[in-house]
Amino acid sequence: MTQTTPAYIIIGASGGIGSALCHTLSQRGGRLAVAARDEARLHALASQTNASLAQALDARDGAQLQAFFKQAKERLGQIDGVINCAGSLLLKPAHRTTDQEWDDVINTNLRTAFNTVRASANVMRGKGGSVVLMSSAAARHGFASHEAIAAAKAGVIGLTLSAAASYASWKIRVNAIAPGLVQTPLAQPITSNPAATKASQDMHALGRLGQPEDVASLAAWLLEPSHSWITGQVFGVDGGLSTVRSRRG
Repeated sequence: MTQTTPAYIIIGASGGIGSALCHTLSQRGGRLAVAARDEARLHALASQTNASLAQALDARDGAQLQAFFKQAKERLGQIDGVINCAGSLLLKPAHRTTDQEWDDVINTNLRTAFNTVRASANVMRGKGGSVVLMSSAAARHGFASHEAIAAAKAGVIGLTLSAAASYASWKIRVNAIAPGLVQTPLAQPITSNPAATKASQDMHALGRLGQPEDVASLAAWLLEPSHSWITGQVFGVDGGLSTVRSRRG
């Protein structure tokens, strides 16, 4: 039987943004294959969203990811959209960042994005689809103590542009989202500190931190097959953080 509802792969599905996106796509009738490292949270999410496939894996491992994509295509019959929500956050200046911390940031943010693009190309060739990667406002605006994460997320932007060019003839669209500070478990070391939260709010022109749904709504829009003329773009969802300096108050 021919499937008519879109099918999506979400990597890093159990995180704040990934979870919000899964709920959004599920409510719209999307069929989901979800993956993350936290098995317990992943399977709880899969139950809540009626995911067709859920697998605990490490997206830094290219072989694991490609095997999961192959299984997802076999289970769902087609893959219309893929997003990589896996990521980490390290706030340290370069001189205090260890080699291990640098490697961890690059592998968790940039390597997983590259692995996602490679695996997506293999399962989308022929029909096409949408790939969404996660960058950061820190990749486009200088913030102190963001050297490692800014470098990794800037790499995601370069990857997005090059992959969009490479796979346009396959009808595979590649775009990126660059959020500001979003209230997720990943950001809790910042948001749990009232002074840090207030300082961060003041840096965002709209005067508040982002919610996972703010990012998920755009991600869902980019993943939809109906938006087939958008590729090679980086969308800021950051309350104006990277571009606007307002005089609030």
